[in-house]
This record gives sequence, structure tokens and C-alpha cells, in this order.
Amino acid sequence: MLQKSSFLCRLIRSSTSASFLKIRGYHASRPASSLQVGCESAHDRSGMEDEYADIDWDNLGFGMMQTDYMYISKCPKEGRFEQGQLNPYGKLELQPSAGVLNYGQGLFEGLKAYKREDGRIFLFRPDQNAIRMQGGAERMCMPSPSVDQFIDAVKQTAFANKRWIPPPDKGSLYLRPLLIGTGPILGLAPAPEYIFLVYASPVGNYYKAGLAPLNLFVEDEFHRAGRGGAGGVKAITNYAPVLKALTRARSRGFSDVLFLDSVHKKNLEESSSSNIFVVKGDSISTPTTAGTILAGVTRRSVIDIALQKGYKMEERTIAIDELLDADEVFCTGTAVGVSPVGSVTYQSKRICYRTEGRLVSRELYSTLVGIQTGQIEDKKGWVLEIE
Repeated sequence: MLQKSSFLCRLIRSSTSASFLKIRGYHASRPASSLQVGCESAHDRSGMEDEYADIDWDNLGFGMMQTDYMYISKCPKEGRFEQGQLNPYGKLELQPSAGVLNYGQGLFEGLKAYKREDGRIFLFRPDQNAIRMQGGAERMCMPSPSVDQFIDAVKQTAFANKRWIPPPDKGSLYLRPLLIGTGPILGLAPAPEYIFLVYASPVGNYYKAGLAPLNLFVEDEFHRAGRGGAGGVKAITNYAPVLKALTRARSRGFSDVLFLDSVHKKNLEESSSSNIFVVKGDSISTPTTAGTILAGVTRRSVIDIALQKGYKMEERTIAIDELLDADEVFCTGTAVGVSPVGSVTYQSKRICYRTEGRLVSRELYSTLVGIQTGQIEDKKGWVLEIE
């Protein structure tokens, strides 16, 4: 245990990069010696390294729960991201003129760390999140961390907060990489400085109803994204605009909102936070990501699993009429996993789907979770152990 605590201290001491962030009473721009607070705290808990945080793991929902550490790296003007460092979880200090506050120049990712029965910790396809962030950064005129730095940051954050990783079958540690423009800017232009950070929170099921089938409302008034916009990247500006429709739908008893395309207003896009799949017979279809739909990592994984199992898998334009005539519907995403849809309501008409017996979504979900948790052999190299 002391060795693991010492390893954590070395991680925290490993970087002397500067930052204008103020974290719980000390500045991250101080040299490595100023990080003794973090190391001493970790050393004091050395006897608890393999224990769990005091949480009711049986009633873990999907909400923010403060953990111990976060990772921070700064990119100065016209430079590259410096070697990051672990800091105690705390507040960020931003100038009022920061690019992210004035012009929404920011991206985020979401992925999970899982603990297995033998205590080992694994990530699921973090390289895909890193690559997606790079694509989003290019679209938003931002620098981005390398794939290696992204993965290293996620691994450090997960390991430093490992006592917050739920026991097997109780949940996962949700990791939130965040890339934001922090430099001051008044006129419309890219920010001169950026911060890449990763924080974490233990989570259970995304929806309050747990694994119960979802009830979706098809939104035909508001739209999530338009052609030529940023709907295909995980920009922070894509999410606040859906809150109006989502809040209204939830007040009416629906789980989530399913958006249609903004041009024809009849083709499926995605829900507020997940991709949609439609099953008819042995054929599975999902809307193609043509710039308005986020290319989800779970979506891609489910497609590959479905093809491996012999299903006819199509990525194409799907009209609302096909949704209403489907045998089965399900959503996919890092937060939601693979969630069956029990019903869809469109223009006051409610359509119910099969949720019992042999379900395609259940089969795909079992395989996906089996690979993530080590119950099924990972033949694709999707899981990465944190050593």
C-alpha cells in the first residue's frame, strides 16, 4: 500500500508546469515542492489505499460526487500542452474575459473506469475519446493534447481516485476530460490560452428509472444541430440548447427527447445525450453521422459487436416512419450504456416496443459489459489496464 501511495506522490511531483489556476489555497504555478499538501494527504491515507470511499454503493445514481484529485495541464499562447499534474479537486479561477465564458470555446469527453473482482482497474477505448477530442478541437480552433497525453491524464486521474471506483456490478468511475479556452479575449477569436483537465465522479445508472425501458418524446419544434454546425463534435455549446426541450419532456413524464433533422424535420438524429438504434427483424439501423450527429464510442462498439454476431447492420438515413414501425429500439452512450426504449411518442401518438423475451439490445449490452468487465475475452484490444 505504501508503494502505491509513493507512486501517487511521484505522479503529483512529476510536473512543474505553470498555470494561473488557484486550487484550494495554493497556486498550481508553484514548483513541485508546493504540492506536498497533496502528497502528504495521499500518504496519510496510505492505509486506506485499497479501501472504498464511504458511499452507499447500492443506491448510486448519476450525479456529481466530489472525489480526491483532478488532472490539469495548460497550453500557453501558440504553444503545446505542458506536462500535466494532479491537484486536489477544487475550484478553477477564470478571468471574466476567458474564451470559454464569452464564446463557449470548449469541448468535453466522457469515459469510465471499471474495477474487476480481482481489484484491477480498466478503461474502455480511451484512445477513441482522445481522437474524438482532437477532431472536435480542430473544428473549434483549439489546440488539443496528444492521444498519449490524453490517455495518461485519464489513467492518472482514475488511479488517484481509485477508492471512488465502485465495486464490481455497482457502477463505475465516470471520467470527464475537459478542454476549454481560458485566455482573455474580447473580440470574436480563438482564446490565446487553454486548459485541459480531467475530473471524476462515481456513477450508477444514468436514468432515475435504472434499467427500466425508456419513454422517448420525439421533438419536432426544437432541433439539436444543423448542417454545417458543430453537432458532430462534443462541444459544450451543443448541450445547453437541448435543455428547453428536455426539461419540458421530463415534466411530462418522458425519459428523454429524440431530435429530428432540422432540414426535412422527419429523419432521426439522436437523443439529448445518446445515439439511437432501430431494429426490424434481424436488421439493425442507426442514423449515419453526417456532421450533425455525434459519433459515439459506445455506438461504434455496438455496431462492431452486432456485425460480429451476424446482424445486418446499416448506418443510413432513417425516417420517423421507420421508427414507428420498428420491432425494437434502443439508445447507446457512455453514460446510458445500452438502454432499451419502451415507447416513443410522436405528435400525440404513442408507439410501444418489445421489451421482453429475446432482445437484440440485451444481447449487445451483455456482450459489451462482458468485455468491459473481463467476463468476455477482449479480442479487439478495447480495454486498457491501469497498472
